[in-house]
Formats: sequence, structure tokens, C-alpha cells
Amino acid sequence: MAEAVVGMQSRVVPRRLELGAVLMTLLLGLVGFVVLAPLAMMLIASFQLSPPGRTPVYGLDGWTKVLTDPSIASAFWNSISLSVVREAIALVVGVMLAWLIARTDLPGKSAFEFVFWIAFFLPPLPVALGWILLLDGKVGLLNQWIAMLPFGVESFFNIYSFWGIIWVHLCTSFGVKVLLLAPAFRNLDASMEEASRSCGASTLGTLFRVVVPLMAPAILVSTVLGLIRSLEAFEIELLLGVPAGIYVYSTKMRDLIQFEPPQYAPSSALGVAFLGILLLLVWLQRRYLGQRVFRTISGRGFSTRETQLGSWRWPTFSMVLVLALLITLIPVVFLVMGTFMRAFGYFNIPNPWTMQHWQRVLGDAQLIRAFQNTLIVGFGSAAIGVVLYGVIAYVVVRTRFYARGLLDLLSWLPWAIPGVLMGLALLWTVFKVPGLLPLYGSTALLVIALVIKSMPLGVQLTKSVLLQLSEELEEASRIAGGSWLTTYRRVVLPLLAPTLVTVAVVGFMSAARDISTIVLLGSNQSRTLSLLALDFAYGGQMERGTVVAVLTVAMVVVAAFLARLLGGKISISTN
Repeated sequence: MAEAVVGMQSRVVPRRLELGAVLMTLLLGLVGFVVLAPLAMMLIASFQLSPPGRTPVYGLDGWTKVLTDPSIASAFWNSISLSVVREAIALVVGVMLAWLIARTDLPGKSAFEFVFWIAFFLPPLPVALGWILLLDGKVGLLNQWIAMLPFGVESFFNIYSFWGIIWVHLCTSFGVKVLLLAPAFRNLDASMEEASRSCGASTLGTLFRVVVPLMAPAILVSTVLGLIRSLEAFEIELLLGVPAGIYVYSTKMRDLIQFEPPQYAPSSALGVAFLGILLLLVWLQRRYLGQRVFRTISGRGFSTRETQLGSWRWPTFSMVLVLALLITLIPVVFLVMGTFMRAFGYFNIPNPWTMQHWQRVLGDAQLIRAFQNTLIVGFGSAAIGVVLYGVIAYVVVRTRFYARGLLDLLSWLPWAIPGVLMGLALLWTVFKVPGLLPLYGSTALLVIALVIKSMPLGVQLTKSVLLQLSEELEEASRIAGGSWLTTYRRVVLPLLAPTLVTVAVVGFMSAARDISTIVLLGSNQSRTLSLLALDFAYGGQMERGTVVAVLTVAMVVVAAFLARLLGGKISISTN
């Protein structure tokens, strides 16, 4: 009888293992298709000269235009220069902010961390609209106040400029740095800092000579991610750069596609060229980290002792408070003011305030449809993302799947692809792959794009929790005869539930605020609130644009509060 039972088990277990291997291989194929197929289609499209739907005609005209057109070269240089300057400033200030919040006795540091969390998720377009009211060269309130001074000059600040674009971007870049680096600073052993201070080094000397070198992997990863995030920027450059004649590759790509006749080959070639540079940047970063081992060697237990700021405690608090208000509260307050202005930016006209913009927008069928689309896209991408990200993270961390390293790399790859490029690549996938054309202009296509774009963050968040969970319960499930699928559903999933809810909320926020990823994919019927606000603002209807922007900000802030209450934390890995 015992031999019969053993024989049955030997027949059943391989069947389960085979089923699991098949399912994980299918998962690898799905992730590989949604990530790599669009990029391959974009590469092919860069050589295709005929419009979509026509008989393909291939040539090098698209690449020739990219390499010889001075306007494209100028846009390319503007993208690089804006990104490098923005990231250089954000890196220095962000490292200081993250260190102050995570490693010092700064008053109110938990509240500051939440404020920078909010700054990270604030949509860039509403922030830009708020700063236009303050820094517009003609009607900006701050410029008007300066002009009233005895030696004041008109148009002292100009938001429609290189530095205007930089400043608006920094309002979100500081939040990115704090969000990514504060957890890494918090997990750093303080014994080396204590040794440095005991040798007579100052607080700042310890920071730059000890802490920053130890944090090099995390700082390098955040720098690369910051550069990619800078290069994918679209709406601020469109709103503030185009009026000043400052084009970047994303706005140039939009012009190539949306102007008649559409020039798909040059736009695709431009996208491929940029993608090549970004992938090279990511490869260099990963190779650099792969050749180095970073360790903190100590014979004592882990120490998290805070650095005492001493007499600088309250002055530092004041400086951080001013910066936090500048990047969050001030632009949002002026954004809300803009919704009640009879003429956007004109404070000195008789009876400047009105409710008519709210009345018109709230009664507009476009808003109702955009609100519905935002909910569909947000909840759809959050629901699909939670399932997909959770399974990917589990396969990578908990299984012995032969290609789990490749699956991990594929899930991280969308972080190296700017949103506009992902949108263009998906556009060509829909055009080229048989049976996908009905997705063009639909909310389903927006959901797919946003699920792909949020994949790295969702998978990394879930992986970080799985790595901290003991495997004992899973081993007990397997001993009792449960398959990996049963173990995941009945054991792992309940333990991951709080994290997955946070991932869903973060995914919803990303979908509600995103413009660059979906700007080339949306249509009048699938337009979200963020796209509607962009259409109003870029079309000169600033008052209506601010109303829609306020509604978007309200939705994102509520979701951010919910994510924070659920204990949402974001950190980065150097692996």
C-alpha cells in the first residue's frame, strides 16, 4: 500500500511541476511580448516610408531626416541639456533632503516626507499652471509686485524659458529623490558616521565623505531613473517651451505625428535613437554596480542613531519648510485661484472673480466623459497591474524558474523607456499586429500602456515585501501537497494583500496623472482628465484647463492619502 502511495506521488508531482513551468513560461512570453514587441515594431517603423495600412515601402528617409534636420538636432540637444541641468540640481538638493529626513533630528520630518510624497504624485501640468499665474512675464502676480517696487523692472521672471521649465520640473524632482533615497538612507548603519564624528569630522564632512560614498549604488540608480524621467517629460515642455521656441524630442515627435501629413518614419527613428542612448545609460549603470561590492563592515549591531543638527536644527527646518511649500502648496493655491478668475492671470481688472468656469466645465459633456475614462483607465490598470505584478514578483523571488532572471529584467525594462516612446511603440504595434487595430484610440489601449509603464514600480514594491516574508508557511503548503499556484493563492496572496492594495492605489494615481504615455494613443472618446486639461491649456482656454487640473489634483491627492494610510513605502534596489 505504501509503495502505491509513493508511486501515485511520483506521478502527480511532476505533473504539477510541469503545469507550473508551462504557466511561468507563458507569463514570460506575455511580459516579453508587451515589452519587447512594441520596441521591435518601432524599430521596423523607422524604416517604413508608407503610411499605416498601405503596402509597406522601406527606406532610410526617416533616419536621414533625423540626422540632417537642424530642428530635430536642436530638440535633441534641448532634451539633453534640460535633463542634465534638472537632474544635477535635483540630485544635490534631493540627497540633502533625504538625509535630513532619514538620518537627522529634523523637526516634523515625517510630515515633510509625506509632503514630498505628495509632490512626487502631483501632476506636472497643474503645477505649471499654478506657476504661470505667478511668473508669467506679463500678468504674473510676482512680476507685478516686483514692477511696483522703486527700482523694479517688468517681466523680472519669465516662466516661458529654459529656467522656467527647469523650475517647474524641480517641483516634482525633489519629491522623486526623497521618495527613492530616504528609505535607503534610513536602512544605512550609522556606525561609520559615529566613527567619523569621533575622529573630529563635521556633520557635512561626514555626509559627503562617508554617507554619500556608502549610498553610491542607490544614488546612481536614482540618478539614472531621474534622467529617464526628465527625458520623458512632455506637457511642461509643450506648455512652457513651445511658446518660447524651445522644442524637445517628445514635443518634436508629437509634431511629426500629428501635423499633416504625419511623418511616422522620422518620429520612429527619433524614438529609436533616444531609446538606444537610454539603454546604453542603463547598461553602463548596471555594469558599474555589477563590478563593485558595497559593504558596511562593523563588529557591532546595526545602529540607526540620528545625527544631531544642534543650533542648525530650526534654521534647517525653516529652509525645508519653505521649499516644501514652494513645490506643493503655493502652486496648488494659485491653481485653485485661477479657476475663479474671469480672465486667467489678470488680477487688476474690475470684478476679476467668477464661478462661470466651474459652471461651464461641470456641465460639459467632455468633462463627464473624461472623468469616466479616467476612472476606467485608473481602476483597470490598477486591477490588472496588481495581478500581473504580484505573479511576476512571486516567480522571480520564490520559484526556481529557469528564466526568472530574464523575467526580472523584462519587468524592469519599461523604467528605461520614456512614456512618449512607449506610446509610439504601442501605436505601431496596434497598426502592425493583426487583430489589434480595433484597440486604436480605445481606453483598453490606454490601460495596456499604463500597466506596462507602471510594471517596474509595482514589481519592485511587491518583491521588496516578498523578500522579507518567511518561506515557512509556503513550505508547509507544499508539504501538504499544494501546488505553487495553490500556495500563492491561499498563502502568499493574503500576506501580500496590504502591499498589493498600495500598489493598486499608486497605479491608479499614476494613471490619473499620466500624459506622456497616452498622449499619442488617446482619442476624443478615450480622453482622460489629464489629457482634457492639456487640450484646454494648450488651446488657450486656461480658465477651463485649471478647473480640470484642480479636479485631477484632488483625485490624485485623495489617492495619495489613502496609499499613505495603507503604509505605502517606495524604495529602490540596485540589483
